[in-house]
Formats: sequence, structure tokens, C-alpha cells
Amino acid sequence: MQEKTFIRMSGLGGQGVVTAAHILGVAAVRSGLLSTVNPFFGAEKRLAPAESYVRISTHPIRERGEVLFPDIILILHPHVITLGKCYTMPFFEGLQPQGKIIINAPEPLPLGERDLAQLAGLAAQLYYIPATQVAMEVAGTNLSTNIAMLGALLGVVNLVKPGALEEALTERFGGAKFIASGTTAALDDVLKGKFAKVAQLIEKNVAVAEQAKSCVQQYAL
Repeated sequence: MQEKTFIRMSGLGGQGVVTAAHILGVAAVRSGLLSTVNPFFGAEKRLAPAESYVRISTHPIRERGEVLFPDIILILHPHVITLGKCYTMPFFEGLQPQGKIIINAPEPLPLGERDLAQLAGLAAQLYYIPATQVAMEVAGTNLSTNIAMLGALLGVVNLVKPGALEEALTERFGGAKFIASGTTAALDDVLKGKFAKVAQLIEKNVAVAEQAKSCVQQYAL
């Protein structure tokens, strides 16, 4: 990977945006890198806009808070774009030249000509993946959509070492309860309730991530 990678994740409340950021940050640390994670959300309610920011670097990270100029943007729900359910508008605001955007959608979204022109001007790489479908087919729950998005990310960019995502999942769900907020803790409990054992949760979600790597496709800008 490059010396530093800044990632912005945008989605809706209840999709596990905060959880995905935490898992990715842990996977980076498990890979011998440095990482900071900052969630950002308003009212903790389902379907409200939610964002998280992950910084990964080979050097000490001194920046905190919102990622204004991301190298990578993950969009966990099409409504972030189509309905403007996003704290950052347009959805690609601040994207660095040659940056990457990965969208959870079963097919390319009909982006406007102006947006497409601006993305082409940045030489951006735009990807889409039916992440929710992958989560349902492999893990049997849409609560694994965020893990499918992480799998898509790792299929596009070599960010962490092999096995680091599994280690991060084990730390998140197999150890002491992690609490970023009351809602996040509740969602963790709901996800655990979908599986007979934590080991099965980890196994299925690793499989979700692996399947997602082969399902991500690139837009033609």
C-alpha cells in the first residue's frame, strides 16, 4: 500500500458503518500499520446518515476527525447518492486524484453527466458491488453488508495483510464487548444472535468478504 490511505465511509444508520471502520482499523494495526478511526453521526436512529473515517499509514498519524480529502470512499447504501442522505455533498466531495469509490448497488447507478465529468476529470475509479445480496447469500443476514463492503475494498486495494480481517473480526466479536455507542453495541448483539456461535459468525463473515472480492466490478467512466 501507499504510505498513507484516508478512507471515508458513508451509509445509513443501522448498516454498521461505525463497525466497519473499527474492524478495518484493527485489521490495519494487526498488519503492522498505524490507524485512527473516527465515527460521525447525528441522531442514533435507523436510516439516518452516518459516516466514519479511517486513516491508515506507515507513519504516525497526527490528523483527527473528518476526512476531508479521501483517497477512497465507500458508499454503503445507494440513497447516500440518489437521495442525498450524506453529510458530504456531492458524495465524492474532496476525493483525491485517481481516488476510488466503491458503491453498494446491484448495477451501476445512473449518475448525472456533471458528476461523471468531474469524476473523469479526477481520473477516479468507480466500482459497484451487490454487497447486500452477497451478505444475504453467504451469511444469511443483511447485517453483514458492511463486511461485504470491506471485502470489496480489500479486493480493489491491498491495504492489510492476509488474515488480518479475520483477526479483526475475532477481536471485535470474540473478546470483550466493544461499545462505540449504545446503538452500535445493540447491533453487535443482534448480529451475534444470527449465529449459533461466535466462531460461526466469524467464519461466515470471512466468507462474505472473500466472496465480495470476486463480485466487485468497475464502472466505465
